[in-house]
Amino acid sequence: MRYLLLFSLLIFLACNSKEPEIIQGQNGGRRIREVKENVPLDSIRLSDPAILTDVKSGMYYMTGTGGWLWKSKDLKNWNGPYWVAETDSNSWMGKRPMIWAAELHQYKDKYYFFGTFTNDQIKIDIVKDNVIPRRASHILVSDQPEGPYVPMQDPTYLPADAPTLDGTFWEEDGIPYMIYCGEWLQNWNGTMSKIELKPDLSGSVGESDTLFRAFDAPWSREVNSEGDTLPSKVTDGPWLFKTQTGKLGMLWTSWVYDVYTQGVAYSESGTLDGPWIQEEEPITPPNFGHGMLFRTLEGKLLMSVHSHRSENGRYIRYPNLFEVDDSGDKLILGPKYYSK
Repeated sequence: MRYLLLFSLLIFLACNSKEPEIIQGQNGGRRIREVKENVPLDSIRLSDPAILTDVKSGMYYMTGTGGWLWKSKDLKNWNGPYWVAETDSNSWMGKRPMIWAAELHQYKDKYYFFGTFTNDQIKIDIVKDNVIPRRASHILVSDQPEGPYVPMQDPTYLPADAPTLDGTFWEEDGIPYMIYCGEWLQNWNGTMSKIELKPDLSGSVGESDTLFRAFDAPWSREVNSEGDTLPSKVTDGPWLFKTQTGKLGMLWTSWVYDVYTQGVAYSESGTLDGPWIQEEEPITPPNFGHGMLFRTLEGKLLMSVHSHRSENGRYIRYPNLFEVDDSGDKLILGPKYYSK
C-alpha cells in the first residue's frame, strides 16, 4: 500500500508540474530542475548569493552554491534556476563535482564563472583524522551572462595538493588576480591569498602570496575542545572593493562561536600586498555572511549576503540585500533593502 501511494504521488506531481528545463551538458552530463517564474527573493534557497548587474541586457544574474543561475529585472522577482556550469568530466573534477560559491564577473568582452569545485573521489590529504578531498577554485567562461560557462585552456589554476575555495576576481594596475581561501582543514589557520591570472583568465601565473590569516581577525571566535576561547580558523568568501575615496577593502566571513558572521579588512598600502588591517568588529549582524557588493541599474550600492533559519529541522540558507554607504574611507552597512 505504501508503494502504491508513493507511485500515485509521483504520477500526480508529474502531471501537475511545469515541464522541467533540461540542459545537455558537456560529455553527456545532464542537470534537471523545474524552472519557475516570478519567485520572490526571500523564497529562493541559496547559499553564497552573488549578483551580477548587466547593463547591456538590463538584467540581474544571481549565482551561488550550485551551478545554477537566477535572473531578474527588478531584484524582487526572479526566474530560474537555469543550469549554466559545464565542466569537463575527463578533468580532475570528474563527472559531477560539487560547486560552491559561484560568482559571475564581466571582464573585457567575456563573462567569467568563478566557482569552487570538489571531487570527493580524489583524496589529497589526511589531517587530524580528517580526509581532505580534491577541492579548488576554478574559472569557466562564456560570451554572455546567461552562459553556458565552459572550461578554458588550463585544467588547474591552483596547486593540486591544497584545498582552496571561494575564488573571486580583482584587477590591479591592469593585472587580473584571483583572491581565494586556503581551507583551514589542512592548515588549521585559514589563509587569504592572491595569484596572478593570465590576461584572458584562462590560467594562473607564478606562485600565490598569502595576504592574511584567519587568526588575524580580532572579531572571530571559537572554543576548542579544552574550553579555551581562540580566534576562528575559518576564512570564507572574499570580496574586494574600493570606497569612493579610493580605500581598498575586503569583505570576508568567519565564525563568532557558532554564528556565521562577516568582517572587513582594509589595505594600509592601498594595494593587494597590504598590510591588511582587520576591523575590530564585524560589519554585519550575526547570522549574515559570505557577502559581495554590486550596484543596481540605477547606481545604488547593495550588499548581497545569505542568512539561515531552521525549517522542520533543516538548515535553510536564503539571500538578503542590504544598503551600503561607501562615500567615506570605510563601508557603512545600512538597512535591509527591499525592491519596490
